[in-house]
Amino acid sequence: MNSVQRGKEPSFKAVLLWLILGGGILSATGALAQDLVIPDVSYPSLPKKAASADGFVPSGWVLEAQASGDLNQDGVDDLALVIRQNDPANVLRDIEGLSEDPFDTNPRIIAVAFRVQSGGDYALQFENHTLIPRRTNSSAEDPFDKDDGIAVARGAVKVRLRWFMSAGGWETFTVVYTFRHKSGMFELIGYDRDELHRGSGATKAVSINYLTRKLEVTTGSIEHNAMKVRRKSLPQRPVLTIDDIGDGLEFDPGR
Repeated sequence: MNSVQRGKEPSFKAVLLWLILGGGILSATGALAQDLVIPDVSYPSLPKKAASADGFVPSGWVLEAQASGDLNQDGVDDLALVIRQNDPANVLRDIEGLSEDPFDTNPRIIAVAFRVQSGGDYALQFENHTLIPRRTNSSAEDPFDKDDGIAVARGAVKVRLRWFMSAGGWETFTVVYTFRHKSGMFELIGYDRDELHRGSGATKAVSINYLTRKLEVTTGSIEHNAMKVRRKSLPQRPVLTIDDIGDGLEFDPGR
C-alpha cells in the first residue's frame, strides 16, 4: 500500500522574505513567476523480511546509508537504513531563481530491521518518511549527509540533520536524535541541537536526556569564551517515538 505526500510550494511571504534577505539577484517578478513546483511522490511499503540491507530497497529507490549494531540486546547486529528514491522527475533543472541546479527533491525513508538470528533474515521493525524532510528550498543545503547522518551507538539509533542556508537566512544548526528500542517501539531518549547565528555570532546548545528528564541549555558567542549554562528537570510527559517527531528540522522539544 502506498502513501502519498504532496510537495510544499513556497508562499508569497516566503519568497518575498527570501528576496529581502538577499536570497538572490533576480527581480521579484522573475522569482515569483518561477515558484518551485515539487512533484508528488508515492512511498512504497518496504518488504517485511529480507536477507540483507539491499533486500529492503524497492525498485526505483537506492540504499543511501546504513549502520549496524545490536539494537534489541540479543547479541546479533541489526540494521538501520536510509533509502532514497531515485526518480529523475524529482530532480529540478534549469529553473530561473534556482540556487542549486540541479536540485534533487527525491525523498527518503528511514528503516530499522532486526536480524532474527545469527545468519538469518532481517525483520522490518519500522519505516519512517518524515524525520528526514524532503527538500523544498534550493537555498538550503541537503539536511542529510550519508557519511554521518545515521549511526548505531550503545544500542541506539542516532540520526543527524543539518540546516544551512546558502542565501536568505543567518541561522545554522545541527540536531541529533537518539532512539532506543523498548516495548516494541523506538523511543526518543536524546535530543541535541547546536545553533549558530552567522550574523551575530551567538551560539546555543540544547541537550535533553529523556531517560533522566534533564535539560541543559548553553548559550554564548564565537567572539568570546564565556558561556552561560542553565539546567532544569523536565516534567513527566508521554514517551515520544520516531513517528511522533514529524519533520526533524521543525520539531520543538518544548511543545
